[in-house]
Parts: sequence; structure tokens; C-alpha cells
Amino acid sequence: MRARIYKPAKTAMSSGMGKTHDWVLEFAPAEARDIDPLMGWTSSGDTQSQVKLRFETKEAALDYAEAHGIDAQVVEPKPRKPNIRPGGYGENFATNRRGAWTH
Repeated sequence: MRARIYKPAKTAMSSGMGKTHDWVLEFAPAEARDIDPLMGWTSSGDTQSQVKLRFETKEAALDYAEAHGIDAQVVEPKPRKPNIRPGGYGENFATNRRGAWTH
């Protein structure tokens, strides 16, 4: 079985960093999905592709994969640059603002 170990990125729908601190072990699909000719739904007999295991550390995920004979590939996360403005949120409402008032 092949799997990948990664640290998930934040979702595009929120600015928060929730659910991005754990490492995830996710199995690669073992077979292609089929399209049902009657309904058009996609299906697969591969139940391992539904499994996502969460671990607190990368080492714990690697230990689990090694103990269960899983060929795991680690994908290192890309560091995120902090978005810190000098004036912060209050700068939007400053009275000495030089630019045009846009909101």
C-alpha cells in the first residue's frame, strides 16, 4: 500500500489555521474510479482511499507506517509568511490617512 504523510494547508474559505496542526496519513487510490452507466455516479471498490489518519507529529505517522508495512512518502509543508501590517486593522480608520477613503 502506498500512502502520503502531509500537514494540511488552511482552507481558502477562512483565515484561521484550524485543523492544520496535525499530520495526516492518507492512502493513495489502489484502483481507478468507475462510472455507473445507469446513474452516472462514480464508485470504487477501494475502501482504503476513504481512510485518513491524524497524528500529532511526523515521527508518529512514520512510525505507524513502518510498523504496519505501509510505503509512505512525506510531503513537507511550505512555511507561511505572516501577514502583519504596520498599523494593523486600526489603520483602516485613521484620521490622518493619506490615501483615498475606499470603504
